[in-house]
Formats: sequence, structure tokens, C-alpha cells
Amino acid sequence: MKSFLKPIFSVSIFTLLIASCTKKLDLFPKNDITSETVYSTPDGYKKAFAKLYGSLALTGNSGPAGNGDVQGIDEGFSDFLRLFWKAQELSTDEAVIAWGDAGIQDFHNMNWSSNNPFLQGLYYRMFYQVTICNDFINQSSDDNLGKRGISGADADAIRGYRNEAKFLRAFQYWVAMDLFANPPFVTEDNKIGSDLPKQIKRADLFTYVETQLKTLETSLPVTNEYGRANRFAAKALLARMYLNAQTYTGSARYADALTYAKDVITNGGYNLWKGSPVDPAAYTQLMLADNNVFAGASGSEFIFTINYDGLKTQGYGGTTFLTHAAVGGSMNAAQYGLDGGWGGVRATKGLVNLFPDANGTADKRAQFYTSGQNVDIADQTQFVQGYAVTKYRNVKKDGTNGQSINFSDVDFPVFRLAEMYLIYAEAFLNSGGGDAATALSYINELRTRASAATITSGQLTKDFILDERGRELYWEGFRRTDLIRYKKFVESSYLWPWKGGVASGRGVESFRTIYPIPASDVSSNTNLVQNTGY
Repeated sequence: MKSFLKPIFSVSIFTLLIASCTKKLDLFPKNDITSETVYSTPDGYKKAFAKLYGSLALTGNSGPAGNGDVQGIDEGFSDFLRLFWKAQELSTDEAVIAWGDAGIQDFHNMNWSSNNPFLQGLYYRMFYQVTICNDFINQSSDDNLGKRGISGADADAIRGYRNEAKFLRAFQYWVAMDLFANPPFVTEDNKIGSDLPKQIKRADLFTYVETQLKTLETSLPVTNEYGRANRFAAKALLARMYLNAQTYTGSARYADALTYAKDVITNGGYNLWKGSPVDPAAYTQLMLADNNVFAGASGSEFIFTINYDGLKTQGYGGTTFLTHAAVGGSMNAAQYGLDGGWGGVRATKGLVNLFPDANGTADKRAQFYTSGQNVDIADQTQFVQGYAVTKYRNVKKDGTNGQSINFSDVDFPVFRLAEMYLIYAEAFLNSGGGDAATALSYINELRTRASAATITSGQLTKDFILDERGRELYWEGFRRTDLIRYKKFVESSYLWPWKGGVASGRGVESFRTIYPIPASDVSSNTNLVQNTGY
């Protein structure tokens, strides 16, 4: 799969600028490549399919700069994971950033606007990926396969690709639902550039994604190549959606969240990575350069990943960003398999204080660099203020470097088994369904792996689960969504350093639980109504 992520299929699109942001759409394929030539053979379909996965890890077809998929933003900033991570983590107690790029400090200060360039980049990257998925789904219809004389095993393979494209589209629409709530909506039935997309309400988008995933949970393969979606990826996304259903629709679906998490846990064939042989440092190995070999191996922890390869997926986003941007101050970049640190992201004491200590003695999940760092932050732009986070490291389990010291080999788990354990426990506490002993055993299995003290049934509370999610899943793109679900994101009842742009933290406007639709899209599409407050 890592070699598969170097696609040669080229699509000329200005994201859903394609179908949303311009009233007059002049779209020209690059190098005279048209859909009729690309999709004329089974091999062409496979190359186009590679682009769907490749666009999660790459920013374009020519490497880290020079031919980006999404125009109007520095290509180095335009990677999906880098943009998604900033929106989900920099806006919370888990991360601050030192840089002064226009709009970047808006996240932690919680004063973003509809013109924020990083939110625009995320929005357009997200809809770029929706668009190429829609195109592939349309081009791989049975009717189009028949017209092109593709049949038999080749047609069956392409139908399988089509199901994976539907999953990738459903995932992006979940992102849209979670962050932007009421986005424009297009499917394979909408011809590119024919009409301005209609807006969809958040609850209706939830129903659409749920319906798509419930079909895919039986039509996707039980197992698939590493880095490609199987039916348990669809079930994992359903579990995550149901956990947050009250936020999305106004109606809780905790019982469904429990059911789907249990299905993945029981039937998916996954196991927590605990080292081989059992290693007390197993958790700290999850985000290493060869994590595909152990945590991502068949029967291990990773359910669905974005694959990065220091030679084949070169760019300045993804885990290259997460490894490099987290190194600065007195840190020795070479120890992390890097050519140098970017001195950017680190943690507030809100994250540090979730752990018994910052050095990992009582909980191995505490991965902080403290030498020369101050836990308190008087100035967000100073890297040495705030503890550095060493969770992502471009070194292998044996201590050797990844393939490149410039670009990361660390794969990013979009879904992993530990999340399903945590969903089961939280859904149990909220629904009254499931089994108390099972919920407790899942949490204690996570804590035992981290060499942390186990807890009793009396200690298993909703607030404990929120903290445990912070300890287990920090810097993996969950925190904003979790705090919103617990009503601790905008509220003054829970504060962290510089929340709302104030050193001691403050509550902010309630509308900031949803990000704004970019002003550029609202002004170009008369069907769109801006989210409240922006």
C-alpha cells in the first residue's frame, strides 16, 4: 500500500471550487488526460482509485510542492491530516503553536472567522476528496463499465474499489458534519459544474452517512490490504458517529455506539499492540516509523490508517508535520529521526495534568520533553513555553531512523482498537446497556498496557472516561469533538491556558462549537446560508 500511494492519475480541479465556489466553471484536464482515456482500461481505473487514497497523504502529484491539488493555499499546508489536526487539537487544551502564520493563532484563541485560511484549506481539501470520490463512483457504475467493455473479474474488482470510494466519501462527509455542520452536498448524481450544490442540514447529513455506512458494513471486504478500508472501518466510523449523535442530531444514540464498538472489538480480529514479547513501552511504540509492521500488522491494533512513506509520500503535512513541528528548544532532532525541528506545537498543562507525572513513571502514555521547557505558557509564540510532546517519532522500534530524515514514515491510525474500547465504556455509562465488567476490563486493559494503576468500578465515571480519552488518544484528532460532547469546549466550566485568548482561559461564544463555512464559498453559492454567529 505504501508504494500504491504514488498515483499517476492527474485531476485538474480547484476542489469543490469545482462544484461550489465558482459560478462559471472552466475546468480543463491536465496534459490532455480526459475521463474517457483514464477510465478506458481496468489499469486506468486502478490508477484513478489510487488517487482517492493518495489524496489523504499527498498534497498533489509532484511531491511536496509545485502541483498541488488545492489552489489558494501554500501546498505545504494543504495536507488533509495537517489541516484536520489543527482544527481538532489547536483549539483545545492539548496543543498550542508558536508560529505566526496568518490565522494560525486563531485556533487556540478561539476567535477564528469565515476568512481563516486554514479552515478554508481544510474545507476545500475535504471537498476536493469528496469530488474525486464522486467522480470515481460515477465512472465505475455498471452502466459505464458495460459501455467500456469491462466485465468479469476486472469489473468485480472495480466494483470493490467503488465501495471503498463510498467509504472514503462517507468519512469526508463525517468530517464536514463534525466541523462545519451544514455543508454543501453533492453525490455522484450531480454532474460537476452543472448546478450550485444545495446545502444539507447536519441531521440530514448524519442520516445520509449512516445509510451509506450501513450498506458498506456488509459490502466492504472483511479484510483488506493494510491502509485500505474494510467493513470494520465502516463499523468503527458508525460507532464514532453514534457516540456523538446528540451533538449532530439532538438525539442520543449511545446504545448503537456500544453495539458497533462491541462488533469491531469482538469480530474484527484486532488486538491491542502490547509488544512482542510484551513490552511495558508498547504504547510509546504506536507512532513510530515502522508502526505498520507491528501495530498495523494483521490482527493488531490499527483498523484504518493514512499511510506515510518518507520516500513515496513526501510532503510537509501529516506525520512529517507531527514529528518535525513538535521538536524545538534543546531537543536533539536526530534522536527523533529528523533533519531538524520546526519549533511549533507543544502541550498546555491541561494535557500534562491529566497524567500522574510528566515523565511517564506512573503512566507510560505521558510522552513529554521537559528539559528547558516551562509547563506554564506566558507567550504562545515561544516554543519553550509548554511541554514538548514526543508521541510521534520518525525512528523504528529498534532505534534506527526511518527511510528519510526529511519526511516521516509514521502511519497515522484514523481508527484503532483502543478508541473502540473507550467508546464501549462511555456508551455503557450513558446508555445503561452493555456489561459493567466488560466496560471496566476494556479501560483497565488500556491502563495496564501503559503501566498505569487499574481502576475500580466506582472510579469508572463519565468524567474519568473523558480524561482517559485524553491520556490515550491525545494528539490523534479527537479532543475538540470530545470536549464538545462533554459540554466543556466553549463553556467557562472548563478552562485551559489561553482558551479564548486569555492567559487563564475564558468561556467563548456558544456558536464556536461549529466552524464557519468559508466566506468565499458563501459568496459564490447562493444556496448556502452561513452558520450562526459568523
